[in-house]
Amino acid sequence: MTDPEDREQQADITRRLLYFLNAPLVEYCRLRGVLPAPGAVRIAIRAGKDESGRDFLYEVPYDTVTPYDIPGLLRAVLTGPQLYSNDDVGEAMGMTLIRLRPEEITPDPEPEQGRALTVVYALSNPGEDENPFLIGFLMHGDGLLRLYVQRTDQPGIIGADIRLAETPATALIASLPSLVEEEQHRRPAPDDPHCDLLVDLTGW
Repeated sequence: MTDPEDREQQADITRRLLYFLNAPLVEYCRLRGVLPAPGAVRIAIRAGKDESGRDFLYEVPYDTVTPYDIPGLLRAVLTGPQLYSNDDVGEAMGMTLIRLRPEEITPDPEPEQGRALTVVYALSNPGEDENPFLIGFLMHGDGLLRLYVQRTDQPGIIGADIRLAETPATALIASLPSLVEEEQHRRPAPDDPHCDLLVDLTGW
């Protein structure tokens, strides 16, 4: 793997799949690893109960999907019947290798917890431990996420409500530090003792 874009894609997919080390992708299917391959990523999955399970490697070409699509693609493959040609099946490291064709698979929608994880993960930059922006979160209501943020140059905690969309709110996440400063979005927070004021970004 020499292409910088491939390295970046591989690293992004690896970060996004770390969550599934503690939570199954689907029932009885657990993440075992994320491996680099030429022009593709390979995701190792243990299917079945641990003592009687089988290990599979699902290969996904980089140029067909975004890292965000990988969990939904895997959920679709692991929960529905799939047909593979002999050319798409092989073996590597004692695991059954299956080369996926993402353009022929409709990814399962991301569950609410997965969408919340994407937002929280994007705002949790480990390089900013000394001056963290995101200091808490709460999933509440129907598809709503409250982010507890604090500006380093101002006192007080702000609760910012956003709606968990089907696709990552990349522009909203990038704009959040400036949006929480805009007066038109601010209101008191009488029912939430964990913040000093609320910012409503559900319509943004």
